[in-house]
Amino acid sequence: MNPTDAVAHLRPEHWDRANRLLVRKALAEFSHERLLHPEPVPGLADHFAVRSDDGAVEYRFRARLFALDHWQIDAESIIRHRDGAQLPPDAVDFCIEFAGPLGLSAQILPVYLEEITSTLAGTAYKLAAPPVGAAELAKADFQEIETGMTEGHPCFVANNGRLGFGVHEYRAYAPEAARPVRLIWLAAAREHSVFTCADDLDYERLIAGELDEATRNRFAASMAELGLDLADHHLIPVHPWQWWHKLAVTFAGELASRRLVVLGEGPDSYLAQQSIRTFFNVTAPEKHYVKTALSVLNMGFMRGLSAAYMEATPAINDWLAALIAGDELLRATGLTIIRERAAVGYRHRQYEAATDRYSPYRKMLAALWRESPVPGLAAGQRLATMASLLHLDRDGRSLAAALIADSGQAPGVWLRQYLDAYLTPLLHCLYAYDLAFMPHGENVILVLDGSRVQRVIFKDIAEEIVVMDAQADLPAAVARIRADIPDDEKVLCVFTDVFDCFLRFLSATLVTEEVLTEETFWRTVADCVADYQRRAPHLADRFRRYDLFAGTFALSCLNRLQLRNNQQMVDLADPSAALQFAGELANPIARFAPSA
Repeated sequence: MNPTDAVAHLRPEHWDRANRLLVRKALAEFSHERLLHPEPVPGLADHFAVRSDDGAVEYRFRARLFALDHWQIDAESIIRHRDGAQLPPDAVDFCIEFAGPLGLSAQILPVYLEEITSTLAGTAYKLAAPPVGAAELAKADFQEIETGMTEGHPCFVANNGRLGFGVHEYRAYAPEAARPVRLIWLAAAREHSVFTCADDLDYERLIAGELDEATRNRFAASMAELGLDLADHHLIPVHPWQWWHKLAVTFAGELASRRLVVLGEGPDSYLAQQSIRTFFNVTAPEKHYVKTALSVLNMGFMRGLSAAYMEATPAINDWLAALIAGDELLRATGLTIIRERAAVGYRHRQYEAATDRYSPYRKMLAALWRESPVPGLAAGQRLATMASLLHLDRDGRSLAAALIADSGQAPGVWLRQYLDAYLTPLLHCLYAYDLAFMPHGENVILVLDGSRVQRVIFKDIAEEIVVMDAQADLPAAVARIRADIPDDEKVLCVFTDVFDCFLRFLSATLVTEEVLTEETFWRTVADCVADYQRRAPHLADRFRRYDLFAGTFALSCLNRLQLRNNQQMVDLADPSAALQFAGELANPIARFAPSA
């Protein structure tokens, strides 16, 4: 790519706009997490100000406060002053100016600034693209919606760091670039690799379903030319970036010794999903997603995959699928998962000898195959990422409002149907099984009939679910998902992950667009919870123990995790240990609690 063309999106007007939008988000989310403390501006209704510790810098803005201490800030109203001079909002300067209140250490700050800059550059790229209206996107197909998302995680300020991508690689591999990608395939000697799969699958059937006969023959011939037998190896798909930047260099000894052999590109084209390292097969949408290791730092984690961690993946997915199939209430909600059906990983003996289980050197070469949701669709149904419900177009119009308008349903009816599909199964999993998901927008797929939510699909199972009971009776193969979570934190899987990290934003969006009132929104949520509890009277003791109608709940802060450690925010084996709390939030459904 021409160096000039590679940065054509970095124009002053796009950069200024990207900074204004990111400063708006920083002010809103850091205030929500009580890192910043806006004060009313005397004489100006709905205007607030925050000042740096030394008093030299002040930001003023107009804002509307919603439930859950949500700051809905007007980006156009933001004014920045330093020593009396007005300056344009600048997100990198903002982080430096407020490094003290944000708790950014000298070690973390430079990396965080790089993540902020990369996030800004991604926004500038999106701003340079032709605008697509929310109403148009709401009628689009699954992958058009997936690649049309512009915000990323709604809570995290630095949510598109992707440190490691060059600008040409961003344009090739970022989800919003929507560029088809072909994966590179390696053959790994079986004595150094591990493959596991679901009980009703085996290696040969998986590979036969993913690679056509001509490709398999081509790979076998390449191996034979080296005096090797493909049957003695496992095939591993890898992200092109991972091959060029890591495996071809860091695994040079394995390649030289022929423990690993590169076979070239596969025939199918894929699109990167919002999680960057997961690919949807656009050549054959009924085939599996492929999730690959990617040693890129993004939103608090290096996005690698561990061979050891992948080994239990199929068993965990089979266990959860069986649990859902065997539960009458879960079946009634229509909940399904797309199972991670097989996993493969390479064990580099030298790096494993030199490192502990947390090391990124153990997470460079692994992959998994996840079911496609396409074959499970009924006639007339279509798919959309749940993240799309928070999407705003260039004019500030929401895709959620467009879906509601197009559905022909009253807004409250549409919302309740969505909550029955999304929230009810999460509640039942908590109360019946101590089971929690990570149900943010990117991890949930909506099945739409027209523009109405019929049911939901949960994904990213093995890395995200947790059974919050250290004594839970689980099969040995899935014991990894068991964790000792204190009782007072269990209900946060709803309060934090659902109410604060998703519904908070959806409510503010729909209220701002005057689709419904804030009272209607949260009353509908409360009615969904109450109706579920009436359907499961045998769990009444659990409902009292983990009370979703409590007056308040602990404010668990996501940005505080990233600001403290942007390399490894949370140990997935002990998720409770890293939580950062900042007081309490008023529960928006408490006032709608059903009478005894």
